[in-house]
Amino acid sequence: MIEPLAVTLLPLAFMIILFTSGKYFKKKNIDMGGEPPIDKALFSSSKYSILILWAAMIAQSWGLNLSFMKTPVLLKWLSLCIWVSGFALLFIGRFGLGNAFRIGSPRESTSLKVDGLFRFSRNPMYLGVYATLLAAVLYTMNPFLLIIGAYTVIVHHRIVLAEELYLQKVFGGQYSEYCHHVRRYL
Repeated sequence: MIEPLAVTLLPLAFMIILFTSGKYFKKKNIDMGGEPPIDKALFSSSKYSILILWAAMIAQSWGLNLSFMKTPVLLKWLSLCIWVSGFALLFIGRFGLGNAFRIGSPRESTSLKVDGLFRFSRNPMYLGVYATLLAAVLYTMNPFLLIIGAYTVIVHHRIVLAEELYLQKVFGGQYSEYCHHVRRYL
């Protein structure tokens, strides 16, 4: 019973934080939504694809069999560790960004975050997303989810590249220096 609760509560808590911070941002006249840095349809579909994989992981943990084969116990536990680690990156990254957090490129000025997890990775939240997607695929052993996950990672990588162009334009040399010292992912 603890496993399905833990699997369910992590994405639920993350979504609650996103929605409540969205209301908080709105009160401060900050548009948390931002501008999609790539085609809006691709951008949106990739965000919803994350939710599909998270829902599959949750459904599998509650006993709805989505697997095409039996998941080995060791792989199941590995995927749970990856799931928790991914959400740890998401939570820490989200709180580390503070008011600079956006889903898309900001419409107003923000600050460049280079401390906390951002000292080790320019994109710890994307790493967290990628980890949760990998966990869902491993946990369910479902090839359709693998395809959706691969699509999501490819589109999110395009988002990262577009965001980097935006950050270079806005922060110039400061961002270039940051990129020189900190890798894109790991």
